Amino acid sequence: MQALLSAHDSVAQSDYGPVLPPLPDKLPDNEEAIRIVCLVKNKQPLEATIRKNEKTGNIFISRVIHGGLADRSGLLHPGDKLVEVNGQKVWGLQPEHVIQMLVQSQGNILFKVIPNTPQPTNSQPALYVRAMVDYSPLQDPAIPCSDAGMAFSKGDLLKIVDQRDIRWWQARKLHSASLCCGLIPSTNHKQRELWWSQPYQAHTCIRPCTKKCMKLFIYKELPSCYSCGVSSCHNTSATVYEEVVHYQRHIDDPPRLIVLIGPSGVGVNELRRRLIKINPNTYQRPISHTIRSQKMGEKNGREYHFVTKEVFAYMVVNHKFLEYGEHNGHMYGTSLDSVQDVLDNGKLCVIDLEPHCIHSVRTKKLKPYIIYVRPPSPACMKQTRKDPHFLSNRYIKRYFYDKDFEEIEEASRTMEAKYRQYFDCVIVNDDLQDSCMDLFTAIQHAQEEPQWIPASWFAPDHP
Repeated sequence: MQALLSAHDSVAQSDYGPVLPPLPDKLPDNEEAIRIVCLVKNKQPLEATIRKNEKTGNIFISRVIHGGLADRSGLLHPGDKLVEVNGQKVWGLQPEHVIQMLVQSQGNILFKVIPNTPQPTNSQPALYVRAMVDYSPLQDPAIPCSDAGMAFSKGDLLKIVDQRDIRWWQARKLHSASLCCGLIPSTNHKQRELWWSQPYQAHTCIRPCTKKCMKLFIYKELPSCYSCGVSSCHNTSATVYEEVVHYQRHIDDPPRLIVLIGPSGVGVNELRRRLIKINPNTYQRPISHTIRSQKMGEKNGREYHFVTKEVFAYMVVNHKFLEYGEHNGHMYGTSLDSVQDVLDNGKLCVIDLEPHCIHSVRTKKLKPYIIYVRPPSPACMKQTRKDPHFLSNRYIKRYFYDKDFEEIEEASRTMEAKYRQYFDCVIVNDDLQDSCMDLFTAIQHAQEEPQWIPASWFAPDHP
């Protein structure tokens, strides 16, 4: 105990941290309050941007990114006026010069700032969204600082933690190891045109790179959307984000509709057929409608719902079909009522759709779980599809040639590029037996585990 007390006294008598200069005895009444901030320079990014007021020459902190070193310190805030860095005044300097001062600093960095007036706290709850487009800050000339931006791809789940900026939100990816946020475009469509046309005041990123330097990104005059590249332009008519909520299906809720999607020849129908064959008491496909004549041994309502051309046309006009088309001169269609009949009977309804029909099933009533069946490599397809009796998406026995494998692979790339934001799960069909087990596991996961689904599925119906 005596040794512990002695150690405590030794620590208490020691001086730590920077030695601050004494305050003068008399301060002018109009003297602004000064805050002295000491941060330890390390490999972590400061995650803040600075800007210069060209009229006054003052340097301000323009933005502090959530999760970065500056944010975690709690000592630097947007709007704070930077007076000194390590004892050197910064008034009148260009942001590049301030960056160089930070680059040359070793160990502790001492900031002297004049605090901004108290900022309103971020009282908005976190917003969870699914990205419906691809975004790269390096290709966006409108972003204040590309190095502070966060790239994302279609289908990524994002947690938006700060929406106070009218044009740029701060967000992080769900399931990401990094707790630091990045800038992403907001959904303020009224301002979208201004993003591309109005000049921005220069913002400078303060972010150390691997060589312990400071990266510098400044944008001054921004081009209009019509002059920038196609890859960097936003489609103003497209939905950038889809709000999502965490959904846990209740045991009394109807089963979620299972939708299989994949390019022709990948084996979607064969997977569905095997799944239903394994457990017909649990899984069932909807009975399709057709205008073709009933064959010997067929029963109306078992193989198909046989209807007249007039009835079929009536159902098309009144949007009764989720999907319909022509095959061998006859019309076939999958109706919403036939899907609902399966679900009402307590069975899991499994259907396959063309991807352009996804929107017809993405409703609050069906709450579909969309599984994309991806083909394996062409080399693997050559081995698994040598047998001419392999069934394609249309149940037609066919031979596969090298050209077919190339077309399947190309169709898969195109399909994923356009629709992957809607996929809840991806299965690679390299072996039918293994893929069938993967499908079974995915369906079980859809029914029993929490899922992120569109918030609109919980919105009240309009009268």
